[in-house]
Formats: sequence, structure tokens, C-alpha cells
Amino acid sequence: MQRPSSRVSTVGALAVLASAALSPAARTQADSVRPRYTAADADFMTGMIVHHAQAVLIAGWAPAHGASPALRALCARVVVGQRDEIAVMQRWLRERHEPVPDPDPHGHMMPGMLSEDQLARLDSAQGPAFDRLFLTDMIQHHRGALTMVRALIDTPGAARDGPLFQIASDISADQTAEIDRMTHMLDALSHPTQRSPQ
Repeated sequence: MQRPSSRVSTVGALAVLASAALSPAARTQADSVRPRYTAADADFMTGMIVHHAQAVLIAGWAPAHGASPALRALCARVVVGQRDEIAVMQRWLRERHEPVPDPDPHGHMMPGMLSEDQLARLDSAQGPAFDRLFLTDMIQHHRGALTMVRALIDTPGAARDGPLFQIASDISADQTAEIDRMTHMLDALSHPTQRSPQ
């Protein structure tokens, strides 16, 4: 009658040993898939939240400043896209227990951000003057974002966290495309096509 008990004990012991044998591998696997990030990564996310907040602010001015339909459409895309990215970056910081900044678009001077004087000039412009100034300022703003992405990528050990690398890549691709689009729009304002006589 001792055999069943011994067999159960043996099976239980083997299960414990197997679990113990697998635990280091499981821990290693968990460590390998856990996102790695650096202080530079957190600084990038923090700075880009504020950077995006300024873009959302000035893009939101388009309807009240008599912007053209084409510029309003561009601004609507900027507002939606960058608000979504702000939410992603805030979540990234919260998940890593990093401070989440107040997205205040004023009083910060990350690369490309507009000064208070530039903001005041843009806010006072109307119609075609607003279009031209907005495009000029937003091209500057987007180029600053690309500078921030390049600085992150060039920092040793940074940008290895998967979600962070993805959003940095998306920002680079989206804002490069928008710079090209805005450059063409600005060129069209500076050199309007002559209409053929009817």
C-alpha cells in the first residue's frame, strides 16, 4: 500500500525539480522580452509631448484665422495625429512610472519650437498671411522634431525599447512627409500659377 504514495511523492518531486530547472530559462526569457529604456528615452518622450502640444495648439488656430481649405485639412490631420501620439507617449511614461509632463506649449524651447514672439505673430495673422506664416513656422517646428529623433538615435544605448522606437520612427516618417507637403504648399503661395485667359 506504500507504492501509490511513493509514486505520487516521486511525481511531485519530479514536477518541482522540472519547475526549478525551467525557472531560470523562464526568467531569462522574460528579461529578454522586457523593454529596455534609458534616461534619454524618457527625456525624448517628455520633450516630444510638449513639442507636439505646441503643434496641436497652433494647428487648432486655423479655422478662426481664415485659413484656406487646404491648410485647414492639413491642420486637422496634425491635430488628430499629434494628439494620438501624445496619448501614446503619456501612456509609455506612465507604464514605466516616469513623470508625465503637463503638455504646456509655452515656455519651452525644444528644437524647432516657436518663441512667444513667433506665436504672437502667427496668432495675429489672418487669411493668406496666416497660411504663409503657419507653413513657415510649422516646417521649422517639424524639422525640430526630426532633430530630436536624430539626437535620440545617435545616443548610445537609447531607442532600443520597441514601442519607443516605433513612435520615433512614425514621427520621423510622418513629419518628413508633412514637411514635403507644406513646402509644396508654401511654394504655391509664393508662386501662384497664372490662370490661362478664358
